[in-house]
Amino acid sequence: MKKIFFLLITGLTVSVSHSQEVSDAVRYAQDNLTGTARFRAMSGAFGAVGGDLSSITVNPAGSAIFSNNQAGVTFSNQSIKNNSNYFGTQMNDKDNSFLLNQAGAVFVFKDHNPNNNWKKIAIGASYENTNNFNNSVVSVGTNPTNSIDKYFLTFANGIPLNVIDGIAYRDLFYDEQQAYMGYWGHVIDPVNQNNPDNTQYISNVPAGGNYYQENEVYTSGYNSKLSFNIATSYKDRIYFGANLNVHITDYRRSSSFYEDNDNPLEARETISSIRFNNNLYTYGNGFSFQLGAIAKVTDSFRLGLAYESNTWYDLYDETSQSLYSTRKAMGGQDINATVNPNIINVYDSYTLQTPGKTTFSAAYVFGKSGLISVDYAIKDYGNTKYKPTNDAGFRGVNSDISNQLTNTGELRVGAEYKIKQLSLRGGYRFEGSPYKNGTTIGDLNSYSGGLGYNFGGTKIDLAYSYLERKSNPGFFATGFTDGSNITSKLNNVTMTLLFEL
Repeated sequence: MKKIFFLLITGLTVSVSHSQEVSDAVRYAQDNLTGTARFRAMSGAFGAVGGDLSSITVNPAGSAIFSNNQAGVTFSNQSIKNNSNYFGTQMNDKDNSFLLNQAGAVFVFKDHNPNNNWKKIAIGASYENTNNFNNSVVSVGTNPTNSIDKYFLTFANGIPLNVIDGIAYRDLFYDEQQAYMGYWGHVIDPVNQNNPDNTQYISNVPAGGNYYQENEVYTSGYNSKLSFNIATSYKDRIYFGANLNVHITDYRRSSSFYEDNDNPLEARETISSIRFNNNLYTYGNGFSFQLGAIAKVTDSFRLGLAYESNTWYDLYDETSQSLYSTRKAMGGQDINATVNPNIINVYDSYTLQTPGKTTFSAAYVFGKSGLISVDYAIKDYGNTKYKPTNDAGFRGVNSDISNQLTNTGELRVGAEYKIKQLSLRGGYRFEGSPYKNGTTIGDLNSYSGGLGYNFGGTKIDLAYSYLERKSNPGFFATGFTDGSNITSKLNNVTMTLLFEL
């Protein structure tokens, strides 16, 4: 990939590779359960049910279940709490968001010709915020063994000294930039300062462990999906549908890592504190399609099958970083260093292919009194790929994706019971870890409930959902990979207004 550097004072252009990570791929491959309040109250188990604006996102045949034209809008309030444990130190952090969660409409065109077996055509469009990235995680603790110096050493070893000592930051490749930060921040030094071809480096962080560390990560943004739907029914027994989806992503991540130590002075200058800041902005769009079918085996029992293709994203990255360090001289004096290139690295676009998904569904409808439904979806995260796959910069991360990620299953169970105009709903959702180790991102468990009231031409639905997931992401993907154990708890309240047109 190529990159354009924008210096805050002047502009420059240069070709450089950027280092994507497995966690970046997983971020865009995962979808949170969003949608209408009815959909969320039943944990999204709508693959064989249909008749809901968000059911179309699971199985596009669901729009042909509608009897009348319908439009709706959904708002949500999301509150997420992260509990982190880093070497025994507990920290809590919260984030709260209010957002337009879903909006859409379905128009039904019926054919009243008794000789025509194709009874209706439904056309729909919907918007959903499939992933809300607003979040914050703070981890604090004393690491008994490892320092961030390993991050810079891993990048630097193998790079000649005359590259990071003689070439400007803006003209360096990504790995060379990381080595540059560590070298000019005096975190690392060459083994042989007088040899311009030196490729081995040593740390200036004193040995002995007990490094106090803080890691703050703040993210914002969204992943959204705009779906255009068409569906039809055959004899009102078999329903077929298709979606064309446009995906939009806008993600910002700001992280700040701090480390200090009070280890004994040595007969050389040693690092006593470091602050390393990184910013990432990713934006772009993508495309996918869906196919689905629902069959009424009997008047009460339904089966559904849906396929969602890979999503092909066209993404852009912008990054910036800075480092501040303090080192102790042999006499105990503090010497400060600042490495702030004041440069935003703007990269050419690249393609990310996220995995497809197949959903099997079954539902039993108890006349007009209620229903029970079950969905089971399969997605192979190991099929995620950065493209072009022959790009030397992508071979390593694609290999890591294949080695680290796995095939997962997602179970969704929902139920609804109607008492005249009042509907009571509940659901459960389980999703396996996308990682083979099961810990980088753990299994997901979610419970939901809600109610709705039908006023005739207008309906109002409310839902509450609770989600919990554990994770152990490393602070950095290379060299220094220690990280905190995080338990994330998400509470969501959703309200939907529906109108028959």
